[in-house]
Amino acid sequence: MSLATPEKIRKLQRALYVKAKHEPTRRFHFLYDKVWREDILTHAYARCRSNGGAPGVDGETFAQIEGYGVDRWLNTVREEVRTGRYKPRPVKRVMIPKSGGTGQRPLGIPTIRDRVVQTAAKLVLEPIFEADFDEAAYGYRPKRSALDAVRTVHRAIDEGHTEIVDADISKYFDTIPHPELIKCVARRVSDGKMLHLIKMWLKTPVEETGERGHRWMSGGKKAVRGTPQGGVASPLLANIYMHRFIKAFRKHGLDRRYDAVLVTYADDFVVLCRHGAGEVLETTRRWMASIGLTLNETKTRVCDARCESFDFLGYTFGPMYSPRTGGRYNGARPSKKAVASVKEHIRRRLRSGNHAPWEDVARGLNRTVRGWSAYFSYGSVTQARHGVRLYLYHAVRRFLRRRHKVAGSGYRRFPSEEVFGKLGVLSPESCPHEVWSAMRMP
Repeated sequence: MSLATPEKIRKLQRALYVKAKHEPTRRFHFLYDKVWREDILTHAYARCRSNGGAPGVDGETFAQIEGYGVDRWLNTVREEVRTGRYKPRPVKRVMIPKSGGTGQRPLGIPTIRDRVVQTAAKLVLEPIFEADFDEAAYGYRPKRSALDAVRTVHRAIDEGHTEIVDADISKYFDTIPHPELIKCVARRVSDGKMLHLIKMWLKTPVEETGERGHRWMSGGKKAVRGTPQGGVASPLLANIYMHRFIKAFRKHGLDRRYDAVLVTYADDFVVLCRHGAGEVLETTRRWMASIGLTLNETKTRVCDARCESFDFLGYTFGPMYSPRTGGRYNGARPSKKAVASVKEHIRRRLRSGNHAPWEDVARGLNRTVRGWSAYFSYGSVTQARHGVRLYLYHAVRRFLRRRHKVAGSGYRRFPSEEVFGKLGVLSPESCPHEVWSAMRMP
């Protein structure tokens, strides 16, 4: 559950949003002093604390901060920001498994101190830019979600927007050009100290560690591209820059000319057209190049949703068949990659070296299942959920058979009724899902 924003901060955010909405060309000057406001920094810390996370390069943990005294620690941070002595520390880069279990991807971990200051700045800046953002953008925005984007895509297909541009920007967060990004921010922000703060985050070096423990720094002052690695401010800055493309899409009338629906989520986007999807892709490719970005050609294509499937935000969209009637309909279901990903998470939780008490093991499994099922609660979920349930049962059975040194397969000792009953494992089939109507293909 997300932390409620205190009313005093909400009042400030509403005032900034209303001012920005009513005055589309207004540039805001007095913002930096809000970042070190006591109530804003306190709420920023509370948000970071609720999100948890590992320590950064300085090794400082939430437990250490609380031992030192949160108020005392925040006062030190506040004085650093207020007096201009605040300087972000390097970001620690670690490698984590990719979803689906194939390969690894880098993750940046800023220090807790930097996360708190970035959260404070985001609390001030976000309402200003929210006033400008288009309804096509769903990623990392308040009161909008990936599931909202999924519903919009499915509805557009049902309404006949079946020529699809399925696009992905190559290394988007790593390649956003700094000068152009700062110009986008400066169209709304004239506060020099706030702009300097953002520039410092863009130039923060990254500490990398080799296989043998050797450490080195990359990025830093020489960096000219990319948003803050793992930073709280990074999604907002990425949305600000993506807004350039969305504005061009509206200004040049691609939505009207091709009767197209644009749906974006960070670096992923689809354009659902009634006709002319190939032309839309060529225009998009040209526009992306003009703002310093490139499409990932291996993940970008044009397809016809009436006879081909495509994946977006973990869902597969396209023609599907009712097991009951055999009729064909425009469907949305969890993608194969999404199913493989949750199975991999289950496998890791039930690894042979896990000696935690069963109650802790079951609690961890249930968090995984509940989170996955909450997101994959739309569309045709029955088959995927049944497959995950079977995998979960057999994985638990094998785990308990090993732990209790049971001879044989363990089916009699640990039947499914026992696993999903007395042993307390949550079945994905028992989780809520949305009631929706399948739309027949024309």
